[in-house]
Amino acid sequence: MATDPPPSQSADRLRADMVAELKQGAWIRSPEVEAAFATVPRERFAPEAPLGVIYSAHDVVVTKRDHNGRATSSISAPWLQADMLEAAQLRPGARVLEIGSGGYNAALIAEIVGPDGLVVTIDIDPFVTERAGRFLARTGHDRVRVVLGDAEHAAERHAPSGGFDAIIVTVGVWDVPWTHLLAPGGRMIVPLRFSTISRSFTFVRDGDHFLGLNPKVCGFVPCQGAGKLPDQEPVLAGGAVRLTLESGPALDAAELDQALDGDRTELWTGVSVAAGQPFDSMHLWIATSDERFGMFWQDPDRDCGLIQPAMRWYCPALITHDSFAYLTLREPSSDRTGTSRWEFGACGYGRDGAGLARQLHDHVRTWDRCRRDHPGPVFTLHPASAVLPAPAVGRIFRKRHTQLVMAWT
Repeated sequence: MATDPPPSQSADRLRADMVAELKQGAWIRSPEVEAAFATVPRERFAPEAPLGVIYSAHDVVVTKRDHNGRATSSISAPWLQADMLEAAQLRPGARVLEIGSGGYNAALIAEIVGPDGLVVTIDIDPFVTERAGRFLARTGHDRVRVVLGDAEHAAERHAPSGGFDAIIVTVGVWDVPWTHLLAPGGRMIVPLRFSTISRSFTFVRDGDHFLGLNPKVCGFVPCQGAGKLPDQEPVLAGGAVRLTLESGPALDAAELDQALDGDRTELWTGVSVAAGQPFDSMHLWIATSDERFGMFWQDPDRDCGLIQPAMRWYCPALITHDSFAYLTLREPSSDRTGTSRWEFGACGYGRDGAGLARQLHDHVRTWDRCRRDHPGPVFTLHPASAVLPAPAVGRIFRKRHTQLVMAWT
C-alpha cells in the first residue's frame, strides 16, 4: 500500500517544481535568484498553510487578517517575489532595506547578498516581526535585522553610511518617503498606488528625479501607519461591493447603496477583448482623463445579483458623491477568425449615473481609437517641492513626499 512521502521530501519536491515553473515563466532569470528560491524552505514561514498553496507559483499565502476578514499580512506569490528580486539586481555584499516583513522574502534576499551583505526588514505589526524573527532564526537567517516600527520614520535610523543599494517594498504604498536613503546607482522596487491604481515600479535615479521602469499590475496588502492609503471606501450591498476613491468630494455611502438598488443605465462601446488579451493600459488612460476615476470591488464569494463587473475582483469606475458607473463585459461573440471576444460596456447608477456611464463609455472608445495599440505612458517620480510643467497628455499625482508624473507620448 502506497504511503505519502515524508513532509520534508514532499516540500523539497514541490520547491523544485516551483523553481522550474518560475524559470519557465522567465520570472527567475539569474542563477543567484534561482539558488535562493531553491534553498529557502518557504513552508517554514507559513506552517499553517497547505504545501500545495505554499509552493504554487501564483498563490499568495495570507498570514493575518483583520476583524473584517481582510488580509493585513501575507507572503506574496512566488512569481512576483522573483520578478521583484530580479528587478533589484542584488549582488553579494549589497545593503538592502525591505519595507513590510514576513521573513521569507528577507531570507531570499539574505541568500543572494551573502554574509557580507546587510538586510534590514521593517514592519509596523509586532505579530509580524516576532513571527518573522522566529522563522528567520530557525532557518539560519538570523543575520537579517528585523525592526518593529513605522517604516515612514524608522527606516532612516537603520540606513548604512552611503545608503541602501536596494529598497524593496512589499506592501502597497501611496508615497515613497525613502528616496534619500538610496545609494547612488541603487534601485527601489515599489508597489505604488495612484488614483487607486497599483503598479509595481523599478525606480532608478535620473538626475534630480527617478524613472519608473517596467510598471507591472500587482496587488499588495496596504501599508499601515503614517503612510496609510488616503482612500474613501464606502461598502455597499451588505459588504458584497466596495467603491474606492482616492480624492474628490466626500462620498455618501447611504446614497450610493441606495443607487445600487435603483435604475441602471447600460451602454455598450463596440470595443472588445479576446481571452488573455491585456487591457490594463485602459485603466491608466481613464485615470489620466478623469479625476473621478476610482475602483469598484466585488467580493467574489458574495454575489448580490446586481452587478456584472468586467473583472472578478475589481474594475475601473467613475465615482461621485452619490453616483457611479463601472466597467462591464457581456457574453462573447466571434470575430471573422472564430476567436471569442467580449464587449466592454458601462453601467451607471444614481442621479448622475447616466452621465457617468456615457463618460466611461467615451473614455473606453478613445483609448481603443488612440492609445490601445501604442506604447503606454512614461512614469517619473519627483520631489514634492519640484515645480513641474503639466505633461501635454498625462497627469501629475501629488503626494506628501513625491510627485508621480504619468505622461503619454
